[in-house]
Amino acid sequence: MTPAEQRRIARAVALTRAGMWWEALAAAFWPLALIVALTLAALAFGVTDLFSSRALLWLIGFVALAVVAAAGWGIWRFRRPSAEAARLRVDLTLPGRPLSALRDRVAVGAGDEGADALWRAHLARMRATALAARPVAPDARLRWRDPAGLRLAGMVALVMALIFAPAGQLGQGLAALGATFRPQLAERPETESAPSWEGWAEPPAYTRRPTLYLNALPEGQLLELPKGSKLSFRLYGEGGEITQDIGAAVPGGDPAAPEFMAERDGVIEVSGRRFDVTVLPDAAPEVQPGKAPERRADGRLVQDFTASDDNGIAAGQAVITLNLAAVDRRFGLAVEPEPRDAVALDLPLPASGNRNEIRGRLVSDLSRHPWANLPVTISLKVEDGIAQEGVSAPMQMILPGRRFFDPLAAALIEVRRDLLWSRENMRRSAQILRAASWQPDGFMDQELYQGLHGVIGTLESGELTEEARNKLAQVLWDAAVALEDGGLADALERMQQAQERLSEAIRNGASPDEVQRLMNELKQATDEYLDMLAQQQSTDPSERFGRSPRNNQTITGDQIQQMMDEIQRLMNEGRMAEAQELLEQFNRMMQNMRVTESEGGSGGRQRPSDRLAETLRDQQKLADEAMRQMQNQFGQWMQGEDQQSQQGDQENQSLADRQRALREDLGRQRGLLPGRGTPQGEEARRQLDEAGRAMEEAEDALRRGDAGGAMEGQAQALQSMREGMRALGDMMARDQQQGQEGAPQQGGQQDGPEGPSGDPRGQRGLAQPYDRRPQTDPLGRSLSGDGGSITTGDPLAEGTDPSRKARELQDEIRRRSGERERPRDERDYLGRLLENF
Repeated sequence: MTPAEQRRIARAVALTRAGMWWEALAAAFWPLALIVALTLAALAFGVTDLFSSRALLWLIGFVALAVVAAAGWGIWRFRRPSAEAARLRVDLTLPGRPLSALRDRVAVGAGDEGADALWRAHLARMRATALAARPVAPDARLRWRDPAGLRLAGMVALVMALIFAPAGQLGQGLAALGATFRPQLAERPETESAPSWEGWAEPPAYTRRPTLYLNALPEGQLLELPKGSKLSFRLYGEGGEITQDIGAAVPGGDPAAPEFMAERDGVIEVSGRRFDVTVLPDAAPEVQPGKAPERRADGRLVQDFTASDDNGIAAGQAVITLNLAAVDRRFGLAVEPEPRDAVALDLPLPASGNRNEIRGRLVSDLSRHPWANLPVTISLKVEDGIAQEGVSAPMQMILPGRRFFDPLAAALIEVRRDLLWSRENMRRSAQILRAASWQPDGFMDQELYQGLHGVIGTLESGELTEEARNKLAQVLWDAAVALEDGGLADALERMQQAQERLSEAIRNGASPDEVQRLMNELKQATDEYLDMLAQQQSTDPSERFGRSPRNNQTITGDQIQQMMDEIQRLMNEGRMAEAQELLEQFNRMMQNMRVTESEGGSGGRQRPSDRLAETLRDQQKLADEAMRQMQNQFGQWMQGEDQQSQQGDQENQSLADRQRALREDLGRQRGLLPGRGTPQGEEARRQLDEAGRAMEEAEDALRRGDAGGAMEGQAQALQSMREGMRALGDMMARDQQQGQEGAPQQGGQQDGPEGPSGDPRGQRGLAQPYDRRPQTDPLGRSLSGDGGSITTGDPLAEGTDPSRKARELQDEIRRRSGERERPRDERDYLGRLLENF
């Protein structure tokens, strides 16, 4: 056997013997280790503070006896593992026990040629088997020796002490054990020694700084402590003395364990040791409000703020007071207001983590407060751990509140405000209510009339307590909301709750069954809300709903349903991130939605084909920029490979981000496409799906630096978008033709430049002014004069196909790379460009 093979076998035996040592020690001394672990854990958690000195002596004696017994039992049980035993353990794991066979000698037939040959063959086979020797894993079989798992309890206790026990507590416990025996030792003069001490500096809890063990600090180190830190000492023996000038001592303390607070810079001297102390003052916190909140549709106060403190913000409030000087003191506000406490709102702070720098948002519904829609002053204040305050500059604003547009509802809200302003407005408020409820037939139901009649009687009684006034205010508020919304408030709240539950389920990864159930709830709540909106305006539920009064964009009830179907489809395909984004867009749209009257045309609403055309143009521009970028890289090869590669990576990432934005916008447009269920509508959706996938491939290629793959994906996306828009245009032309066939002809001018009512748009339905110039659609195709139908014979007008550009550039690169007269560096660069294709 070669020396290398022998070393390999010897290594396996040595490792096995080391494991056998661990087995022997663990089997013999695990009770001793358990007692030591439990003792150390108890000392780390301050068990010495729970017993008197006498009881502590008995406890120490019991523990010492247990330690001696466990150690004796371990020594009696311990057996030193031998090298031969380790070799035998390894040998037993191999077939035929080859290690023992290699040591055997021939007993019978020695000297016989046949017997010797057989013996040599046997040894060769055993050597080959011995090479498979591996270390044997140790097993102390403690699960049989300790069936109750006491060793695990000791291990857990020790780990918990190391993690959660206060810093320095173990040293204090050991010192306490020493102090227990010191009085007995002090009685013998021969054991007297110099006085000893221990000290700790504990910063205030709100600073989250660790406790310092003063004995471990090097000599002469400056001690920097936050103001309010507590210093505690323990003096052992006689002669120990402490002098300090940094703060007052804690009253009622033990002379042997003095404590005092760090309040100013100074010096501490303890038993000849000197500490120079610098007290760090705690800076006052600061808070600043964000921009003044804008009026929201739901009347909520939304105020951004920033706060900071060197040791963390502990609490904060927003205090709102009435700005009486800015109030328009007319009508019910002419009298002096009744005293009312300022509104104090707690600022939202992080429940955990760092509070040194906070950027937060205060959201509160004060629409029912008496000061709603009146001038107020808001001040933000924050506190740190020692009650230092930081206050922002007062900010003047109109307290956000709900606005009522129904005349009767607005009158009830004004009466409510006057009553809450002062009870001196009782008689005036009663007169207003009598005038508002005069001859209620036709505009006020009987139930509301009876309720207002009861309010009038209470106001004219001449006695109105504060509690009764508040009840009347609630009655007036409920009546005004019922008049304004006609029951919409409850339906809107149910829909918003369903939206929030579905969003939370998607974020938390709920099961498909739970997500489907919540989606069904959202559909039902949305249908109820849309029905109420339609009934309020006496319109069909599929009427258009406005999204923004500023840009006059509208959306139909059918498109809302299509948007929800799109959310459902994305969830079914497992695309939860896209479903969540579309759901958030749906939430924002529904919060600002209002019913608008139909005016015979699409008004200022942007058609789906217009948005798709805009996206198509943006995609074409992006493809052109990608092409120009590759051309620039080709033309600037002399700048150097490193600089060129760095510039190209940055530009590729920018283009990839823009590609992702276009893909996400296209996905949102797909959810709002009309014509669901029709062949042309479904074809348009399928083509846009193909375009989205091609955009995603182009984005991935751009991030990898694959210019050829990016241009191929972009070309495919453009082609799919064109096909989708072509299907959408066919569907719109068909719908328009059907509408014209069903409309009565007046004066034979159906196809003339003006429609029946003199509208220059006539029956064209294009939502654009009439123009005698040739009309084209967003794809550049001409529109005929009969109803604006789209002809299909003209070519598309988006410019040169980017795939053809890519092929031309590729051919040019190949041609130049084959010209031997070009420099070698240039040809190498051209070859690397070709690898991207």
